[in-house]
Amino acid sequence: MKSHLPLLDPLRFAAALGVAMFHQMFWSWAWTSIGVPGFERTVAADVLYPSAAPYTWFGWVGVEIFFVISGFVIANSASTSSPGEFLLGRALRIYPAVWVCATATFLVLLLFGSGPASEFILPYIHAMLMVPKGVTGQWLDEVYWTLAAETAFYGLVFCAMLTKRITLRHLAWGLTIYSAIFNAVALLVLSCTTPSDLPYLVILMFRVPCAAFLLTHGCFFALGIWLFISANRQLTVLEQIAIAITCLSGAAEIYFFASFFLTSIPAIADQSALVPIMVWAAAVLLIALVANRHRRSAGRASPEAPAYLRTLGLITYPLYLTHNVIGTAIIRALVDAGWDATSAVRVALGMLVLVCWFICAKVEPAVRGALMQTLSYFGKLPERQPASRRPALAQGLRLYPARSLSRPGRAAA
Repeated sequence: MKSHLPLLDPLRFAAALGVAMFHQMFWSWAWTSIGVPGFERTVAADVLYPSAAPYTWFGWVGVEIFFVISGFVIANSASTSSPGEFLLGRALRIYPAVWVCATATFLVLLLFGSGPASEFILPYIHAMLMVPKGVTGQWLDEVYWTLAAETAFYGLVFCAMLTKRITLRHLAWGLTIYSAIFNAVALLVLSCTTPSDLPYLVILMFRVPCAAFLLTHGCFFALGIWLFISANRQLTVLEQIAIAITCLSGAAEIYFFASFFLTSIPAIADQSALVPIMVWAAAVLLIALVANRHRRSAGRASPEAPAYLRTLGLITYPLYLTHNVIGTAIIRALVDAGWDATSAVRVALGMLVLVCWFICAKVEPAVRGALMQTLSYFGKLPERQPASRRPALAQGLRLYPARSLSRPGRAAA
């Protein structure tokens, strides 16, 4: 199948905008209500948007949507690549944008941040190398915590590919069970404690500081894999049950985090934890419907998606990496210059979209080309071969074990 469904690009862009509005119009001022160490901000907009709180407080659920899409896209990549191809493809996709955006963020922090410059050096190095900061360290920008979860998932997929035995189904089942157990325990803790209790905060820690363990978010990646499998063949009853489990597990994680917000931030105390769950569920349902449509239309040529949709998808990654520190710094500068708060956030988002288009269209390709030249200088790059000529050891993750590929109606992705 194609490397991605056309729907995924605008959906990913919409999720990024939701996260951006959450950080710029809500979290930039509402975080002070939390009163928990580790939630400080280095650059804040210092602009209040209380009237927008009911519409922006749940924008963080865009991250959960990202993870489902990532599970879908990575499953597709892993099913059509050798381990070397997969690893190279991920590096070429992730590192150029991180290097550009982390450097821009670092410069903004040096110019406008409230802390000493020495505090930003180690987080900058961690960001450039995409090394998780650890529980007690500091992120260059708090949005980078999601990269820890993403890289952990990539590493898990890569290790599975090296075994030559684990299939997409095995990986999806493992993540489904692993994450469902933890989220069930978290929900139980939620029913017995309050946000000020240590057990509550310890479990909440696995959302951000310990994201690389995939305990809370493994279900979202698993759901993406299941949806990818459903786009290629009919799911069995047991697999449909697995999807139900991942959906319940994901809803539990969202409910857990939303409840923490609602009980800790007075400005949204009258809101419902069901709102972010419904937003996430609508996105998942949309992906599932398109995946089902793709399976039903297998063998028929589908029209090419408009180029601008793909461009939206490419803009999403740098937009996510720059909107928080750089975006709020722009808002603060505009407000200090006399702009009203609403106009400032609109202009800031518009400027970021244009800058991120330039990054993905001009800067990233140049950095990626230089990286490929460097890699080719030190060693031969893996070459993609047609599936019919690819040796068994070079096959990617499959929907079924090798012995099952000959069964009628069961084609590998």
